[in-house]
Amino acid sequence: MNLKERKTAVFFTGFVIIIFVWLVMFIGELSAFSLTKSALLITLSYIAMVIDINTKRIPNKLVLIMITGWLVLMSSMLLYDIEAGILLLADSIFGLLIGGGLFLLVYLISRKGLGGGDVKFMAAVGLYLGFSETVPAILYGTVLAALVGLVLILLKKIGRKDTMPLAPFLFAGIKITVFTK
Repeated sequence: MNLKERKTAVFFTGFVIIIFVWLVMFIGELSAFSLTKSALLITLSYIAMVIDINTKRIPNKLVLIMITGWLVLMSSMLLYDIEAGILLLADSIFGLLIGGGLFLLVYLISRKGLGGGDVKFMAAVGLYLGFSETVPAILYGTVLAALVGLVLILLKKIGRKDTMPLAPFLFAGIKITVFTK
């Protein structure tokens, strides 16, 4: 096993432990739907983080898997409780518009300083988090990214024009938002 594979295995093991502990802590407080939605979001966001660290890309296939997972969850919710499902659907659409819209705006203004994969990823994340949780996740993630970037620039580890993957910071923002609700 090479170093990259070992790092990925360590990340994955730690991730599984965190999800397991979180699920055990909240199993009685959250509905099966909320637990499934959160576990799916955290898992797919974690995969996006690992891929982004290794390739500096978030593949369209992963975003499609996220959207498909959300569609399956939403379909089950609409079949189970149509009124709650419609409210959740509206909230999710607003989350998609906020997450994808804010990142698309930054993408266009920064002349592609932000990756297109990040835009699509945050749109998909917005479906899961909804309107009220998408903005905090973005704020936590981008502030953390800015602070780390500033420290790396001050330490002369990267230059102002260098890029760094954003998904690890967005993953942190998503985790903070999901774990503190």
